[in-house]
Amino acid sequence: MKSGLEEVSPKNIILVGSPNVGKSVLFNALTGAYTTVSNYPGTSVEVSRGHSTIHGERYQILDTPGMYSLMPITEEERVARNILFNEDAHVVVHLLDARNIERMLPMTIQLIESGLPVILAVNIMDEAERIGMSIDIELLQEKLGIPVVDAAFARKRGYEELYGAIDQYDRMRRATFRYATDLENDISVIVNVLNGDYRVDKRALALLLMQRDEDVNELLKEKEGDHYKAVEAAVSSIIFERRADLHLRISLERKHVCRGLLDGVISQSTGRRTPFSERLSRLSMNPVTGVPLLIIALYFGLYEFVGGFGAGTLVDFLEGSIFEEYLNPWAVSLGDNYLKWEWLRELIVGEYGIFTLGIRYAVAIILPIVGTFFIAFSIIEDTGYFPRLALLVDRIFKFFGLSGRAVIPMVLGFGCDTMATMVTRTLESVRERVIATVLLALAIPCSAQLGVIMALLSEVPGALAVWAGCIALVFLLIGVLASKLMPGEQPMFYMEIPPLRLPQLRNVMVKTLTRMHWYFLEIFPLFIIASVLLWAGKMTGLMEWLIRVMEPAMSALGLPLQTAAVFILGFFRRDFGAAGLYDMQTAGILTPVQLTVAAVTLTLFVPCVAQFLMMQKERGWKVSLAIFAFVTIFAFVFGCLLNFVLIQTGLLS
Repeated sequence: MKSGLEEVSPKNIILVGSPNVGKSVLFNALTGAYTTVSNYPGTSVEVSRGHSTIHGERYQILDTPGMYSLMPITEEERVARNILFNEDAHVVVHLLDARNIERMLPMTIQLIESGLPVILAVNIMDEAERIGMSIDIELLQEKLGIPVVDAAFARKRGYEELYGAIDQYDRMRRATFRYATDLENDISVIVNVLNGDYRVDKRALALLLMQRDEDVNELLKEKEGDHYKAVEAAVSSIIFERRADLHLRISLERKHVCRGLLDGVISQSTGRRTPFSERLSRLSMNPVTGVPLLIIALYFGLYEFVGGFGAGTLVDFLEGSIFEEYLNPWAVSLGDNYLKWEWLRELIVGEYGIFTLGIRYAVAIILPIVGTFFIAFSIIEDTGYFPRLALLVDRIFKFFGLSGRAVIPMVLGFGCDTMATMVTRTLESVRERVIATVLLALAIPCSAQLGVIMALLSEVPGALAVWAGCIALVFLLIGVLASKLMPGEQPMFYMEIPPLRLPQLRNVMVKTLTRMHWYFLEIFPLFIIASVLLWAGKMTGLMEWLIRVMEPAMSALGLPLQTAAVFILGFFRRDFGAAGLYDMQTAGILTPVQLTVAAVTLTLFVPCVAQFLMMQKERGWKVSLAIFAFVTIFAFVFGCLLNFVLIQTGLLS
């Protein structure tokens, strides 16, 4: 017998819209840091969920992947539509960019036609007003028959109006949009033949069936049962009789409806001066000026802040001053005094000890580098620069079989290749995802590895230039070869361009803390596991055996035998291996040529365990093992060739 009142599940608020229209800003404002990110069932697409209390009532907020239409093209759009069609929503908040309202409003019409409880948030109004646009929100609301909110969520504008619309939503009010007579007749035929019980309005289902939507077709097979053949016959008859691209026809009809809705709603003043942010935005997308701006961003963001401050100042302080002078001697002393069993002492404070190696590497060497990268990444991301960078490099990326959209996982790979491999799921085709995964596994060093290597090689004149040239050459070579050898069409590219703004401190903090939280949950335990495995290898003699097995490879690379341990460390974590190289260089074991060869080979070396497991999750065992084998062989062959060239030319000697 149950006692008391049963807990009532919170109502759902679903956020939908194209990428870069402010969904994440609104989601973070509504939920704060109390969010859950999980894969949508049966997919690898992540959906963020959080909770918010509005006017005394608790709601669950769902942030869907970006979508342009209810006719899905990508897996992300399919997941977003499944959420809309399957979740019981109190309201669906559709965000659009005020500057592109005519292009985005057709999706609002689709949502209303589906019978969903829609609130339209016309976002980024501040930027629209800055370029002289004026939108009559009340008139648009009257024409659509749904609440319409004037918003600039990044500037804290429109929240109270949105809360009021959510609290007082009236499901009975919505407009009906009429198309050409022949289309209306076709829609009526299909609607009248549907017998099943659906969450979505039958009119919307009829339109999707006429556009040959396979997912909706499968839904009808399930819901209609034996009656499905009659539905299929009606749809097939209409498609045959029209003998036209009904998807194009319906899209053109919606655009015609939108023009009518916006008539008298939008006005544009002339003679306004172009804002500085808009001029800078254009400069950042022009190859002539965009490349120098990119170099400036990379220099100050990566080289100076991550490489200089993170890998230099912070690492020197934490590793050199805190751990080496205080924490490690204190821990070793405690171990010597209180841990009487040698195996336990080795496990905790030995050469590969959990504290002296695992925690020291994770906290003193890796954390400051990853942390500074995530701060730099969040600042650049919050300005709206990445979509502009995507447009800038799109033409170049086409040579690698990728679109400009791939710039996001590539840049993120400089922070953590594991996270970046996961983000490749946002690319449209399997071909793009595989190519991006190969390049991330081979030629994109993570921030911790990059920071350590930059700090090491900057002390040797010319070494950093050789390393950078080699990595760039490999990226270009493998990218071009992959695009030529892998079957498939060249990717299409389209992306919404958000306004270019100064970063907001709160947004930067939330994004950085979210990524650092992910680092501690997903990556930090791997350092502990790696320490335990290395300790076990030492205690059982397996480590010495592996080092002896790798002796021919080390000899071919011209490296001392101790370097084999660095490559073994690199398999557990790339940054683990870089930190091991740091220790060897500090001890004065490596010559300039050996240091450069080791740095290049280690950068190209097999992906770490975490990245490999993510590759397996995203691409499957067959593809992951093939990439693993290819990268391993390629790294050592390239390292041997580099060693030969450097010795023969006397470069760096």
